[in-house]
Amino acid sequence: MKKLLTSLLVLIFLAGTLSAQKAGNEKIFKDSQIKKTMKKALAWQLKNPKHKLYDWTNGAFYAGVFAAYETTGSKKIWKAMYEMGEANEWKTGPRLHHADDHVICQTYIDMYRVSGEKKMIQPFTETMDEFLATPYETEGIRKITWWWCDALFMGPAAMVKLSTTLGDNKYMEKSDELFKECYDLLYDKGEHLYYRDIRYKWDEPEIEVIKENNGEKIFWSRGNGWVMGGLVRVLKELPKDHPTRDFYIQNYKEMAAKIVSIQQEDGLWRSSLLDPEFYPGGEASGTGFYTYALTWGINNGMLDKAKYLPVVEKAWVGLNSLIQPDGHVGWCQPIGADPKKNFEANSWEVYGTGAYLLAGSEIIKLND
Repeated sequence: MKKLLTSLLVLIFLAGTLSAQKAGNEKIFKDSQIKKTMKKALAWQLKNPKHKLYDWTNGAFYAGVFAAYETTGSKKIWKAMYEMGEANEWKTGPRLHHADDHVICQTYIDMYRVSGEKKMIQPFTETMDEFLATPYETEGIRKITWWWCDALFMGPAAMVKLSTTLGDNKYMEKSDELFKECYDLLYDKGEHLYYRDIRYKWDEPEIEVIKENNGEKIFWSRGNGWVMGGLVRVLKELPKDHPTRDFYIQNYKEMAAKIVSIQQEDGLWRSSLLDPEFYPGGEASGTGFYTYALTWGINNGMLDKAKYLPVVEKAWVGLNSLIQPDGHVGWCQPIGADPKKNFEANSWEVYGTGAYLLAGSEIIKLND
C-alpha cells in the first residue's frame, strides 16, 4: 500500500510538472512538430555548408544528421549523408592521432550498419590499425593523446563503434585506455566537470591559474557538452558485460547531476557553467548536447525520470527559443576553446545544428 501511494504521488508530481513546463509550448513536444523543425534546421544547414567535410565540426553535425535520418526515415537525408561520404571517399581527416579527424567516421559506421557497403568503413579500419601501431609523441600541454576534453566526443565512440561492428575489441580497448588518461588529467572530481585542457586545471604545477570573473574555476559549457554526448554514444555501444562500463556510467551520472544543478531559469546553460551572470545569454551547442545526453538517460532507464524529465522539458523549450525563423540554430558560440560572449541570434555553427538534431532525436522518444 505504501509503495502504491508513493507511485501515485510521483505520477501526480510528474503530471503537475509537465503541465507547468509545457504550458503554452505543447506544440513543440508533438512528434510531427519535432520532425518538422528538425527537417527545417537540417535543410537550412545543408544549404549553408561550412568547413571541410571531414572536419570535426561536420563530424558533430553529421552525427545529428544520422539521428535525424533514424527519426524521420527521410530518403533525402540519407542521400545527403551518402553524398558527403562519397565526397570524402569515406576517409578520416589527415591527422593520424587527432580525435577531431576521426569523428566523421561515426557516421560512416552508422551508415554501413544500414547498407552493408564495406567501402564506408574500410578506410577508417586501416587508419585505426595504423593508429594502434604508431606511438603518439607528447609535447607542451599535449601530455596525452586525447589532451582536450572535446576529444571524448570525437574519438571514443568512433573506435567503440568500430569494435562492435567488426567484432574486434582492440579498438575499444585502446579507447578505454585513452579515455581514462583524459579523465585522470582533466576531470575535476569535486565539481564533476571537465576542464577543457590542462591550461584551465587549478592544481597543475607550472600552469598559471586562469579564473572566471567571479573567481570560480573555468568550465566551458560546450566542452562538457561534448563529453556528455560522447559518454552517451559510448554507452550505447558498449556490451553490458564490458569491464569498464561501470566507469562510464558513474562518470555520466555524476556529470548529469551536476549539469542539472546549474541549468538556468530559461532552460538553457551559459557558455561558462560556473559564472552564468557574466555570460547572460543561453548558448545553443552546449544546451543541445546536454538535452541530448540527459534525455537519452531517461529513455534508457539510466536517470530518474521524476528528477530529470522536468529538466529536459525545460531545456527543449529553451532550445527551441533559439531557432530562428529561417530554421537555423542561433545563439551558438563560434569555434573556440573557452567561454565567450561573442554570439547572438545570427551566430550559427554546424555543430550547433548537429546538437539540436541529436536532442530532437531523443526528445521525440519521450512520447513512445
